[in-house]
Amino acid sequence: MNKPHYPHPVIAKEGWPFLAISIVAALIVSLWSFAVSIPFWIIALFVLQFFRDPRRVAPDGDNLVLSPADGRIVAVEEVYDIYAQRDAIKISVFMNVFNVHSNRSPVDGTVKKVQYFSGRFFNAALDKASLENERNAMVLETPNKHTVTAVQVAGLVAKRILCYAKQGDELKRGQRYGFIRFGSRVDVYLPLGSRPRVVIGDKVSATSTALADLPAE
Repeated sequence: MNKPHYPHPVIAKEGWPFLAISIVAALIVSLWSFAVSIPFWIIALFVLQFFRDPRRVAPDGDNLVLSPADGRIVAVEEVYDIYAQRDAIKISVFMNVFNVHSNRSPVDGTVKKVQYFSGRFFNAALDKASLENERNAMVLETPNKHTVTAVQVAGLVAKRILCYAKQGDELKRGQRYGFIRFGSRVDVYLPLGSRPRVVIGDKVSATSTALADLPAE
């Protein structure tokens, strides 16, 4: 097994302000009435679980494509990748509000392009969300010259997509590169000839679940 390539806190930094506000609010209300403060503590616990960011270990295998997010597989199909302009295999991971929302690189690679697209906020589990919702696409080139595209897609209640990767960056698989607040999805576009390891309905975990094998050299 490979160790994670990046250090990070157990609670995602994106959640620190929200967690601080929710805890302070719960404490203030507790001073007045513990019974009344219970809903505030429940909200604080929800915020805590939503922004958790556990360490993950990647499985061995140079040609593996790892899941960029926690969630459930909602698509495994051959489509046209408009971001890298090629036919591709798309594997989509839908995240609900109880999943970890930290996004991690599916492969080792160089960031060739990052594009942001404004859009709608349909339920991220729907197929049309891939091309009609607000989204951010990152095109990677692996050391073996395979192209892998990872697209962060906003959902029904997601209002903020965060991507820290920039063109020219070198990412390691499992490396944290972004975050999406609340329900959303990540689409991964792979070269034709890749062999999916998942089917629709499977539950996956970021970094520790292999989505597919890239074509052999």
